Amino acid sequence: MLLSIVVPAYNEEDVLPEFHKRLTAEIDTLPLNVEIIYVNDGSTDSTLAVIKMLKVSDRRIAIIDLSRNFGKEIALTAGFDHIRGDVAISIDADLQHPPQLIPEMVKNWQEGFDIVYAVRTSRQDEKFVKRMLTKFFYRMFSLVGGDGVSKNSSDYRLLSRRALDALIKLREQHRFMKGLSSWIGFSQLSISYQPDQRYAGTTKWSYYSLWNLALEAITSFTIMPLKIASFVGLFTAFAAFVYAGIVVFKKLIFGDPVPGYPSLMVIILFLGGIQLITIGILGEYLGRVFDETKGRPLYFLKSYDPPETINVSDQDNST
Repeated sequence: MLLSIVVPAYNEEDVLPEFHKRLTAEIDTLPLNVEIIYVNDGSTDSTLAVIKMLKVSDRRIAIIDLSRNFGKEIALTAGFDHIRGDVAISIDADLQHPPQLIPEMVKNWQEGFDIVYAVRTSRQDEKFVKRMLTKFFYRMFSLVGGDGVSKNSSDYRLLSRRALDALIKLREQHRFMKGLSSWIGFSQLSISYQPDQRYAGTTKWSYYSLWNLALEAITSFTIMPLKIASFVGLFTAFAAFVYAGIVVFKKLIFGDPVPGYPSLMVIILFLGGIQLITIGILGEYLGRVFDETKGRPLYFLKSYDPPETINVSDQDNST
């Protein structure tokens, strides 16, 4: 039996040696053959050189070098595409995902679970603003139809071969791997963990990139925002009709003057805001349709260096 471990890495030169040391300490205790797939996601530092140095002393390492930075979701996809194992685990390189959970994940897989994913017990290590925004995202995602994704779930997960094969078949351009892993179904189990502090380096997730990921998640899994926009439009039109009737009635019966400039500006600005929000929602979906119709590959490889301890068939240079 072969266990494949996928590690996306972007500018992680400072943490990779310690990460690999802790990772191998855990996998060496498992009664499984192992391949470790490092995906260099267009790093601008010495990440690739560090991975190559690690490979000199550990022949189980495979190196996927992407042609540029495609983002974590695509980097994970590239790693999954090159897996040859019977079971796979994805884990971040910053050591916030404790490798000590791997034996427990493998044990749960051996007991029959296809997907085992790690869920954070708390976010006290994060800034208050980020915690609130994350809480708001999961609440909104649940309201618009994302019930299958557990709150505070992470990309630290195990997938059986059949779950992995199903996930690989999903080739949309805009990817939210937590949602895709949940959507494919199969038997799933969550385990709790308390994330450690980042060992070295800085986070690659800015508020802007987190905002984009939230948009990807919502627009990839539901058209509920479009339905909400329709309901808001209908409600606004109905309210405007009722208000117009009240104004006419008061003028004809009581002779009240029609409200002037201030109320007119408020109504115009309110309706304009609703229209712009609705156009923005339509634009987000239309942009994603445009990206899908272009049919571009998800990524390109600079190089693929397979592990030396298992036989790996040749791969295409794009997927």
